[in-house]
Amino acid sequence: QVQLVESGGGSVQAGGSLRLSCSVGTYFYSSYCLGWVRQAPGKEREGVAMINSDGTSRNADSLEGRFTISEDVTKHTLYLQMNSLKPEDTAMYYCASSPGRYCPDVGTEFRYWGQGTQVTVAS
Repeated sequence: QVQLVESGGGSVQAGGSLRLSCSVGTYFYSSYCLGWVRQAPGKEREGVAMINSDGTSRNADSLEGRFTISEDVTKHTLYLQMNSLKPEDTAMYYCASSPGRYCPDVGTEFRYWGQGTQVTVAS
């Protein structure tokens, strides 16, 4: 029905960079919201970034501009560029989608979820 597959996670040193990718395939609806959500062990899920089909996007203010969400529509791929990584960024990162929805802000409420990709930042 809807398949989301993340890739690009791994282990990096503090201060390093990673780019996560998510193959989002095709959609049932022309309008949609895509996002990145992370969850560290023992913690609640935290919205990282989101982008709507109209091009509007937002990255969580708490990340201090270190992360940037983008989408290559022609490749049906969602990206999360992560720079200046910190140990506290260590988490499982999920891409998620909500077909037919407009996301006004970063959040964790999505209809579909990928399997997640692990990001580990060593100090």
